[in-house]
Amino acid sequence: MTSQRTRERLIQRLRTEGIRDDVVLGAIRAVPRHLLIDEALASRAYEDTALPIGYGQTISQPYIVARMTEVLRAGRLLDKVLEVGTGSGYQTAVLARIAKQVYTIERLEPLQKLTRGRLVRVGVRNVQYRFGDGSRGWPEHAPYDGIIVTAAAASLPEALLSQLAIGARLVIPVGPDSVQELLLIQRHETGYTREHLERVSFVPLVEDLS
Repeated sequence: MTSQRTRERLIQRLRTEGIRDDVVLGAIRAVPRHLLIDEALASRAYEDTALPIGYGQTISQPYIVARMTEVLRAGRLLDKVLEVGTGSGYQTAVLARIAKQVYTIERLEPLQKLTRGRLVRVGVRNVQYRFGDGSRGWPEHAPYDGIIVTAAAASLPEALLSQLAIGARLVIPVGPDSVQELLLIQRHETGYTREHLERVSFVPLVEDLS
């Protein structure tokens, strides 16, 4: 169930779905997704589908992880990346293979503790973790070369926009369950540009932690 052949089938499927960045595909191939979910679901780890991870959350579909990562990278070398929504750690582990340093924030403390332990066990070292409201970002380490949000925000969080470096990218799902869209926001010297990528379905971003 975790054979190289199984992973290669996933990579070929991602290619047919339009993922072209070999660096991103290499990261997807290398990340042991089966070790980031409950053992009972491990036989489905390399299916191109989202799976439950408890706490009302899911591990993202590999296509969505690859798509968001490819858009975020855009062929660039990334130094610092912020991830909002650690979740299962799957997106975190992929980012850790394409960026020098990853900063990740999780709103659910028990999930964060579980995931952090799993990521350490699979050898992910270049990640710093924070428990809190991800919509506020992590200003102490800003600006970032890229920010990726793995839960749907009701609107674009201003704090995240302000923490982008000039030339950096934010990839974020926005909207309610029925009409979520995946957006690419780019920061320029004179402001921001916004591009619709595709329709998506994510769990909602939990904000306003007190």
